[in-house]
Amino acid sequence: MATFQAIKVKQRTDTLKMKEYFLLQYKMTSRKLGEAGFNPAIGYVLGVAGFILISEYAFLKTGFAKYLVLLTALSVLFKMSEINRTEFLKIVFGDIKARKIRITENLMISLPFGILLAYHHAVLESILLMSVSVLLASFSFITKFNYSLPTPFHKHPFEFTVGFRNTFFIFPITYLLTFIAISVDNMNLGIFAMLTVFLVSLTYYIKPENEYFVWSYSTSPAKFLFGKLTTATKYSTLLVLPVLISLIAFYPGEADSILMFFMIGLTFLWTIILAKYSAYPKEMNLPEGILIAICIYFPPVLLALIPFFYSKSVKKLNMLLK
Repeated sequence: MATFQAIKVKQRTDTLKMKEYFLLQYKMTSRKLGEAGFNPAIGYVLGVAGFILISEYAFLKTGFAKYLVLLTALSVLFKMSEINRTEFLKIVFGDIKARKIRITENLMISLPFGILLAYHHAVLESILLMSVSVLLASFSFITKFNYSLPTPFHKHPFEFTVGFRNTFFIFPITYLLTFIAISVDNMNLGIFAMLTVFLVSLTYYIKPENEYFVWSYSTSPAKFLFGKLTTATKYSTLLVLPVLISLIAFYPGEADSILMFFMIGLTFLWTIILAKYSAYPKEMNLPEGILIAICIYFPPVLLALIPFFYSKSVKKLNMLLK
């Protein structure tokens, strides 16, 4: 009897620890929203509304929206499976409780995407996503390697060199998707592969670098930004070129549409770079995120947003560059 009571007490304690963990995550997220100048409740409402609007727009405008949803969900799940993070959970909670926490987290992350897929009649993909989210709770991944992978880029600027080494495995997948798209005569899948390259490229510019690396440029803010945009254009085009050439070669009648998506990808990349330096030296936060989300829903807004972010970036960089 005493043993049974001890087990029940331990189960209650474990449950409380897990609740405290998720409560802590909630409080940390709310604090970040508060630091961004938003009431947390309003921030959560805007986040949900943005997720719904962007998702509906993607399904309305593209035939590869379900692939985009899967890629987004899986990228978050893989990020949550980073080995340093999972080892920390094991140290604090032990192997069994850490796995329960990871399963719960993964299901919470994948559930909105799963519901979205099922709502749009992609039931098989929804079931696959939910199954993979549970399976990934048992695995950890190393996202950074000590080996210096050769890259086709110069060391300076550093964004593409560092970013490519951390995400190199994605590019063979996009090239394979392009091959599959051509094989099954599905141009939309090929367009998705091309936009995925741009999506990965713009993640290289999310985090702000140390102020010293900006200060070390002996140039004006305008020339600094022009250099960043030029380098990003050149290197992202180099990565997307195999997809772009293949699609135009096999779908010459759709060359205008393919080039239009190529330019949209470049424009979003430019916007992210300018948005990064408009908030510099702080990280991009909710205000920038909301503006960019509006552009995803209505891309023509980019034409107004680019000069807006550019002017803010020049003002921020004036403190470091002259």
